[in-house]
Parts: sequence; structure tokens; C-alpha cells
Amino acid sequence: MKGTIQNRDLFLSKIAGRLGREKVSAGVERPNWNFTPQDEVLKGANLDELLEVLKAQCKNIHTDIFVTDKLGLSKAVKNIVSDYGSGPVVTWKDSRFDEYGLSPLFQQLWPEENVEFHEWDSSRGEENVKFAERANVGITVSDITLAESGTVVLFSSKDKGRTVSFLPAKSVIIIPKSSLVPRMTQAARLIREKVKKGEHIASCINFITGPSNSADIEMNLVVGVHGPFKAAYIVVEDL
Repeated sequence: MKGTIQNRDLFLSKIAGRLGREKVSAGVERPNWNFTPQDEVLKGANLDELLEVLKAQCKNIHTDIFVTDKLGLSKAVKNIVSDYGSGPVVTWKDSRFDEYGLSPLFQQLWPEENVEFHEWDSSRGEENVKFAERANVGITVSDITLAESGTVVLFSSKDKGRTVSFLPAKSVIIIPKSSLVPRMTQAARLIREKVKKGEHIASCINFITGPSNSADIEMNLVVGVHGPFKAAYIVVEDL
């Protein structure tokens, strides 16, 4: 469902007036560019090749990366969380966790082992945020993954709170191998296609590249200022 734009014509008329011309009323033709460098990077790379690019980039962004299949995913998640200091753990409420066989770990094994666990529940409102604030590990799933930059794209929703990926001290992000694309160019096109098809798109889309790193002040790298200071990607062979 598209929103309503208030006072659009008045606003556009004012802009046109400041530019010294009439408001454009007909459609604008997209130019045909002679060169499209944005399409050339990793052009034709298959998923295996994109995965190798992602692995290499993870070294540059100080991110741990692991590759497994669905059968080994539960063990991989458990091991990484243990290496990161265990709970509390907060996760999205995501049907993909069932598909990947993680629900027994989340709902049965961790509570038995006294690992404090919380699944995002929209009916509990601010309780979710408060738990995420004190959580040690947040677990989410990438919707689109940019191999070139090592960036994961997370679509928020009422069941997938955005705070799960940036309030906990550490972040574990599960990456379906099928979600790999070369770079931002392809990610933007995928999102645009969803919009054109009338699919519901998250009001908040997060592009996350590894742990929080900032060098804004005198080029001194500081980790963990705006989010987790440690991050791990787990690539799942899902095809």
C-alpha cells in the first residue's frame, strides 16, 4: 500500500519556479548511458566465486566468517555463541530459523543449559528492546548479501526488530548462500523489483558491514561505538 504525499504539486511547482522553468508534467525518460561501470564489477560471477570474494572482504572488515550446511548450522551457531561468551541471546522471530533447524537449539537446548534466551515478540513492546540492550549476542538473517563490501541487508518488521542487530555486544548473522549478489547495484535493483511487484517492503532496511567501526575523529579507529564490537557471518549452503 502506497502512502499519500501531501502538497506534492505545490512543492514541485515551487522548486520549478526557483529553477526558472515550468514544472515538468510529462514523464522523464531514463538516459541510455554509454558506460555502466556499476554493472561490470564481478559481472558473471557465480555464487561460489561471490562467496570467495565475501571471505576475502571479511578479513578487511574484521568479521569472522564460517561456511556450513543446514545440518551443521545449529552446531556452528552454538559454538560461535559459546566463543563469544554465551548469553544472554536475542533473536528475531523468523520462520527461516525453523527451516534451518535452529528452533530446538533456541527453544530447548539453550534454556536447559541456562543460556538466557529471548525471541523478539511484537506483543511485548519495549521489553524486547530492554532485553536487546543487555544481550551479549544478537542473531539475525541476511535478506541480501553484498559480496564486494561484505555487507548484509536486513529487512525489519514487527517480528524482526532492528535493535537485535545493533544493541547486543556481538552480532551473529546467518547468510543464505542464495542471498549473495555482487554489490550495491544488484541489491538496489532487487529492492526496486519488489516495490514494482507490489511486495511489502520493510520501512527500515539496514545495510550492515561487519562490526561497528568508526574513524571519524582524527582517523583513529574505534570499534563498538555505534553497534556490536564483534560480528560473525555464517554462510549456509541452502541450494
